Amino acid sequence: GMDGSQIAKAISSFPNILLYSLEANLKPCVQWMSGLGMDDSHIAKAIGSFPQIVGCSLEANLKPKAQLLRERGFTNAEIASTLAKAPQLFGHSSTRLVHRTSLLQAQGLLTET
Repeated sequence: GMDGSQIAKAISSFPNILLYSLEANLKPCVQWMSGLGMDDSHIAKAIGSFPQIVGCSLEANLKPKAQLLRERGFTNAEIASTLAKAPQLFGHSSTRLVHRTSLLQAQGLLTET
């Protein structure tokens, strides 16, 4: 889980996270990240650095973007690495997400989380 400093950082950078539902927002997002192969520490890091991700729609945003990356040759491990290292990329448009992650992949920065 998240430690006190990660929780404080998430709340201070995005106070609206306190309005999100644990059942409707946080748990589904965490379960989805876990399903990609992210461990608890990387999930906590992702949410701590970009708390807005828990407000992103799984069906309309996160899952389609992950699928788009898979269609471009990304593995689940590389998608998980992107979420751990730069979760804010999933807040960008699909075009920008693909461009930025392709650059990271080409530089070999997505191999390990």
